[in-house]
Amino acid sequence: MKVLILKFGALGDMILVTPLIRRVLEHHRPAPVTLLTEPAHAPLFEDWPGLTVQAMPRRGARAMWRLLQWLRGQGFTRLIDLQSNDRSSFISALSGIPERIGNHPRYPYHVHPPDRYTGQSHAFDRLNQVLAAAGMTPAPGPPQLPAPPAVAAQMRAWLQEHQLVRGDYVVLHAGSSARHGRKRWPFFRELAGALAEYGLTPVWTGGRDDRELNRELARHAGIDTAGLLSVLELVELGRHAAFAVTNDSAPMHILSCCNIPVYGLFGPTDWRRTHALGQAQHVLTAPGGDLARLPVQALLARLRADGRLN
Repeated sequence: MKVLILKFGALGDMILVTPLIRRVLEHHRPAPVTLLTEPAHAPLFEDWPGLTVQAMPRRGARAMWRLLQWLRGQGFTRLIDLQSNDRSSFISALSGIPERIGNHPRYPYHVHPPDRYTGQSHAFDRLNQVLAAAGMTPAPGPPQLPAPPAVAAQMRAWLQEHQLVRGDYVVLHAGSSARHGRKRWPFFRELAGALAEYGLTPVWTGGRDDRELNRELARHAGIDTAGLLSVLELVELGRHAAFAVTNDSAPMHILSCCNIPVYGLFGPTDWRRTHALGQAQHVLTAPGGDLARLPVQALLARLRADGRLN
């Protein structure tokens, strides 16, 4: 047997499926397993034993034609589509792979859960149903992204440079994609000030879309790392934090790999479908889906009740 996994999508989606990819590897060992994903996500899996990663350019008819030629020449015998959107269904249909496993009870999949998925469960639970349909046992959470030794050493040096030690700082993500401004909780500045009074240093994380916001927040309290850390560096930073507070965002899922409490703030999105794995007990939801109606006092009361603020 020769297995191909398809998974594209946003960074948070990739983090979410890491336990599922591990389960596929365990189930098929020692058969070769290849992950087809986007170039931006390929570095996450470079150090995974037994997994070959093939990066696919995101757009372009020529790139798709080359990919299909490559696929049909690899001799894959089983395809597991963990994306199952229009693009991955198209690839599956033209792949020439004899056994195709996916999320939808329709062509091009031979193996699938019996019912249609309409958001009735968390995405992770549904994808476990996809694996179960193919005879695999469910994958446990939370996600895992082990950092190579060089990354771990680099982050230890960074912490020493900034005079931070385990448990005396909190990772905060105040931003979101520029397209999803309603996901941004408006009280992170007040939260950072309160955390500082408890002797906890705020460390602001995020990507390019968050740089201006983080720069402004860090002028009042904390350290700005927006756009400076790779995914694996952020995982290593999170491992030593007291806890994290984030909007519904990719960093929320990344930090769920760190074995720390990750408090996810949910407004317009349904937390039951997208919360970070293993962190459902740390979700806070805004009344009416409006994050401006979730006051900082409510979060601080929750943190005190959980023993995070002493």
